[in-house]
Amino acid sequence: MARTDVLEPTTQDVLRPLPHPPSALPRRDPALVRRSSSTQGRFPAGPAVGAAVQVLLLAVLTGTTGLGPAGWLAGVGYAAGAGVTLTAALHRHGARSLGPADHVTLARAVLTGCVTALVADTVHAPAPIAVLVAISAVALILDAVDGQVARRTGTASPLGARFDMEVDAFLILVLSVFVAASLGGWVLAIGVMRYAFAAASRPLPWLRLPLPPRTGRKTVAALQGIVLTAAAAGVLPHPVATAATGAALAALAWSFARDVRWLYRRRDLRFAAGAVRRRAARRRSIRAGRRSTSASGSPAYARLPRYGP
Repeated sequence: MARTDVLEPTTQDVLRPLPHPPSALPRRDPALVRRSSSTQGRFPAGPAVGAAVQVLLLAVLTGTTGLGPAGWLAGVGYAAGAGVTLTAALHRHGARSLGPADHVTLARAVLTGCVTALVADTVHAPAPIAVLVAISAVALILDAVDGQVARRTGTASPLGARFDMEVDAFLILVLSVFVAASLGGWVLAIGVMRYAFAAASRPLPWLRLPLPPRTGRKTVAALQGIVLTAAAAGVLPHPVATAATGAALAALAWSFARDVRWLYRRRDLRFAAGAVRRRAARRRSIRAGRRSTSASGSPAYARLPRYGP
């Protein structure tokens, strides 16, 4: 038989008492235990505050633009859905509050809810273009602020990046719905493309692999909001607005196609990376067993006998 370096516990090692009694093991501070258990069930205040501000702004829009029942239904439904989703995400990531950049993104989410309410209210009355464009412009400007705040304060996180991306995607979806009423249904492809990609990642897990940061992707994403806001303002002639929106859609399709191609070429690396991590974990456990043997003299694992010449 060939020589092997595999380590496995023997019967003597399993029955051998621990080198340190249980009383010598480090214990958690009871005050910290009580503090963590008392805050475990608390709900973060950020989503609730955002929902309250959303309702207040809807009341302001009602007094200034005559927001109707359809707008209220869409705005309140959006605030409730966003609040529940954000609260669940905070609990899932173990975060008790929003960071400085997340508060900026939350403000953008509230403004997106106002745009949603104004667009939904067009079922019975024309939308106030000036108000809709102004709110959308402020939301787009803040999109460049939250990233800088996260980098300067050192509070960048996967949750914040996902929150920012979802707010961007929904704002673009709502603006595409509004612009499609004047330019055609094909504009909806701009808002639906990101959600189609997310739906395709369910049966195709390789689409969920992390993508490398690219300036082109960020530029194309920012271009969508700018072009849709300009088209919604009605300041461009119809042919110019159509051409600009079509160019934005083509750029977005190119960006998604490039990312899908990059992910497809690396679809097998996910499983290879998992195998590499498992081998590294085995090596670390072997080295830990060797260190335990040399330090305590009572190894937790014993080496198998070696056979062969």
